[in-house]
Amino acid sequence: MRTFMMMLSAAAMVVPSFALVTPAAAKTVHKEWVGRDGKHYCRRSDGTVGLIVGGVGGALVGRTIDTRGDRTLGTLGGAAIGALAGREVDRHVSRRQCK
Repeated sequence: MRTFMMMLSAAAMVVPSFALVTPAAAKTVHKEWVGRDGKHYCRRSDGTVGLIVGGVGGALVGRTIDTRGDRTLGTLGGAAIGALAGREVDRHVSRRQCK
């Protein structure tokens, strides 16, 4: 029952984060323009939102998977891996929208 509640809590925290990145919001964040020198410029995301969401989700999943002792190692390891994965996903999405 405890594992089920942890998984349910993790899902409840991750699902609302998908609503943050909508096509309309992505167009306002990734702005393209032509500078005075004639070059095309693009404002890209630095991956902060993905870093935070991935870290929280990874920590919850890591805590759920690690069932031995106080589960600190699983929580910290999951947070680190989730944060790196979330950051790369967020940065990859911004690269595809701005060329």
